[in-house]
Amino acid sequence: MKKKNRYLKKALVFCLAALMVMTALLPFTALAADTEASAFVPELRFVLCSDTHVLENSDQNEQRIKKMMELAYGIADGDSSYGRVDALLVAGDNTNDGTKTEFDKFAAAVFGSLREETSFLGVAAKNHDGYEMSRKEMRAYYSKKTGNDADFHVVIGGYHFIGLSASENELFHYSPSQLGWLKKQLDEAVKDDPERPVFFMHHEPVRGTVYGSSLYDGWGVTDFTAIVNRYPQIVDVAGHSHYPINDPRSVWQGVFTAVGTGAVYYSEFTVEGIRTYHPDDSHDTANCWIVELNAEHDMRLRGYDILAGEQLCELTLKNPADAKNREYTPEKREAASRAPEFENAEINATAEFGSCRVSVTPAKSADGMPVVLYRAYAKNSMGVKEAKTWVLPCYYRAVEQNEITLELKGLSKGEYTIGVVAENAYGKASEPIETKVSVDGETGFKSLIAKFIVWIEEIKEFFTRLFD
Repeated sequence: MKKKNRYLKKALVFCLAALMVMTALLPFTALAADTEASAFVPELRFVLCSDTHVLENSDQNEQRIKKMMELAYGIADGDSSYGRVDALLVAGDNTNDGTKTEFDKFAAAVFGSLREETSFLGVAAKNHDGYEMSRKEMRAYYSKKTGNDADFHVVIGGYHFIGLSASENELFHYSPSQLGWLKKQLDEAVKDDPERPVFFMHHEPVRGTVYGSSLYDGWGVTDFTAIVNRYPQIVDVAGHSHYPINDPRSVWQGVFTAVGTGAVYYSEFTVEGIRTYHPDDSHDTANCWIVELNAEHDMRLRGYDILAGEQLCELTLKNPADAKNREYTPEKREAASRAPEFENAEINATAEFGSCRVSVTPAKSADGMPVVLYRAYAKNSMGVKEAKTWVLPCYYRAVEQNEITLELKGLSKGEYTIGVVAENAYGKASEPIETKVSVDGETGFKSLIAKFIVWIEEIKEFFTRLFD
């Protein structure tokens, strides 16, 4: 009997211990279940891009379209929860010069790359698409080649997609009749389901929304402003500016939501007052979005470098149709941003006659947003900055930079403190990293002449870009 009691006590202790372990692990089990349940499960997926600029005498941009769709289908095929690409959206400047041959090549590239499951939705733009033909002829030829009405309203997976091409009436960019039609379509879409985002596509961004749409940048339009501000459900998608998609300013929220599409063919920027700035590797850039919606109508945006086949950025917007969901306003994004940091960075300065070449280890992002600008300066022995310059890192491409190089010009003979700071998209700057260097250069009146020449070159570049 005592032996049985001893076994019974051991069994009881084991059961109590097991119960305690299970109780202790229960929160972690629940957390794992919650994490799995909260994973983003798409119910709709589409590719969003613009500015393919198909060329008559080259097939490079047709190949970019093909690479883009291969990338999208690869993502879909690897997703066990949702294996489709439901649509391809191209927001204008399909061609470079608007010739029929280019439209033919664009259509062949698109439809030669799409699976049967994937719808094509696109618009034709006033500028590049309208260079060769009258706009009436251009709209008709575009529709003929793509089977896509120049102005359209279609529903895919329960979501409304509305698009406007440039008006056939040459007196208007977008005619009054088009704007009346647009409002009617938006009313119908919202009436159908006010809790779902409504996608509105056109070529030029609404002024004052995404990066590149400001009055100074020159790429935004006001044709739609009065209309879109009435509909919080709108997700406005447009191209035209070629400004990079992974810049945090390329997604904007206010009354409605706006998404800049970047460009399949080359990138562009406004930097230090220089608009339409093109870095040396600008034409090596090709961007697109993979956009997904889940059952709660949350929208996941994943930006890709098409040529590298690599993801540049990812963000999820809680159902943008709900006016309460506005985490991507410029004010909130700027407040959430942090200055970059130089961690264990090295700086090297090499003096030349009247100038200095400086290189630095890239700074680290402190907020998950890219470092978008580096500034360098040269301070003389009195602490006065005699020269300054800047350079754009290639954050808009999926390439690794091990070194940032800048050149300071117009330096007189003397000792200098050379410094570099890194900035994020909202102008928040790192602490400088500095070094000392001795420069052999002009003295006296000749040094003033050298500085004047550098100044004239900077002014010339500024006005060249301003009116480009």
